[in-house]
Amino acid sequence: MTAQDPLSRTFAALADPTRRAILARLSDGSASVGDLAEPFAMSFAAVSKHLHVLEVAGLVSRGRDAQYRPAKLEARPLKAASTWIDDYRRFWDDSFDALDDLLAATGRPPAAATADPERAR
Repeated sequence: MTAQDPLSRTFAALADPTRRAILARLSDGSASVGDLAEPFAMSFAAVSKHLHVLEVAGLVSRGRDAQYRPAKLEARPLKAASTWIDDYRRFWDDSFDALDDLLAATGRPPAAATADPERAR
């Protein structure tokens, strides 16, 4: 994979907590750079640089309304990342299911039933 690969760009953009926080804010609706900079101790220029990384990854688009350039969440690349992660979730689920079967065969209670309430569902 190269830096030009869309999935790599998505994960690179998501690697920064500030950019993840910006995406979380944009999930509530479009916002200006000023709106996005408000909760951070950083300049508008620094927020703009984060927005640029998100734009290159396709996670954000910028509109134009006179001098106002609202940023908008573009969730499609997140779907591709989620699909990629889900493949590994299935691997771990299958591995834990196999472990549960092995433990059941040995007469031990499955660890998931006591350790992870989500797996007990």
